Amino acid sequence: MYRLLIICLLLFSSCKEKEQKKEYTLAEKIANAHGFANWDKVKAFHFTFNVDKDSSHFERSWIWKPKLNEVTMLTKEDTITYNTFKVEQESLKADRAFINDKYWALLPFQLIWDKSATLSEPSITEAPISKKQLNKVTLTYPTDGGYTPGDVYDIFYDDNYNIKEWNFREANATEPSMTNTFENYKDFNGIKIAQEHKMAEGNWNLNFTNIKVITE
Repeated sequence: MYRLLIICLLLFSSCKEKEQKKEYTLAEKIANAHGFANWDKVKAFHFTFNVDKDSSHFERSWIWKPKLNEVTMLTKEDTITYNTFKVEQESLKADRAFINDKYWALLPFQLIWDKSATLSEPSITEAPISKKQLNKVTLTYPTDGGYTPGDVYDIFYDDNYNIKEWNFREANATEPSMTNTFENYKDFNGIKIAQEHKMAEGNWNLNFTNIKVITE
């Protein structure tokens, strides 16, 4: 009996050691740095997507219940609720907008969720806006399927795997179609979100307000 107990303890210790030594992929390291381990607890994610340019303002709000696959879009003109697993023709425009806005809010998690995309090997290079030396990885989407086939994102992140900037290259263009910062991070019930995205020049700010993460 004593020998059996010793064997069980050794096996348990070995399993724990393997857990502690688990090697995460780069996508997992970036996602985890932004709270991905807490996403399973999320019942609802509320946020308002805003774009401010000079004196103009645009916004739309969302309520996403990931466990129910339910999304509600709220604008001044309309309110639409639909199931993400069954997008009908009347909700297609709303779903396209949701995919865009959610992508900005939860980019680190998309590295895990978007199985069809490929992630390059990382390198160290000068970031386009801050000019700091940062890690860079490129996320490439397949040329068929989805709302924006063939799009590419150059993602710049620090040594703690926090995303700081990105280049968006539409349809794998050589030059960036858009370059933005990721800043003003805040923790919402374990989910870390960059609340502001700015360009190097011009009075342009894509930002998130009314963020609420409801967990179990």
